[in-house]
Amino acid sequence: MTAWLKAAHIASLVAWCAGLLVLPGLYAQKARVQDKDALHHLQRFTRFVYTSITSPAAFVAVGTGTALIFVREVFTVWMALKLAAVGGLTLLHVHAGYIIVRVFRPGRRFAAWRGHATALATFAVISVILWLVLSKPFIDMASLPDWLRRPGGLQSFSDSMRPI
Repeated sequence: MTAWLKAAHIASLVAWCAGLLVLPGLYAQKARVQDKDALHHLQRFTRFVYTSITSPAAFVAVGTGTALIFVREVFTVWMALKLAAVGGLTLLHVHAGYIIVRVFRPGRRFAAWRGHATALATFAVISVILWLVLSKPFIDMASLPDWLRRPGGLQSFSDSMRPI
């Protein structure tokens, strides 16, 4: 069962990441499309990639990853860091959906530098996830700040950051 979960997790993660890397290129194509029918086709295709491939793959990747945490009993610091990186990938996924809704409105365009920045950020998060999973670095709990090592520590940390 674990092998099937891992296979599903890896396959869905590949599809999710590939979709997130392809989408900025699709946004950038809007500037080159002049024909109204071609623009409509590009918009439909971009939404299809997001809603029919990338989003379901993200759902399966997160679900199988969650199941693997409990099946393999992986409750380590590197796993917590990996989950934080997956949270970053999820934020990029939500950002992609936001861009799709906005970029295809009349008069809107997607700057080339934004496409490069989005693709670079996605690639960086994917690289961090791969590094954490493949190297499984040992991180000494004593080296972490006190607020990260005790229950409710984030609350006390945020309280100390408030100016009032």
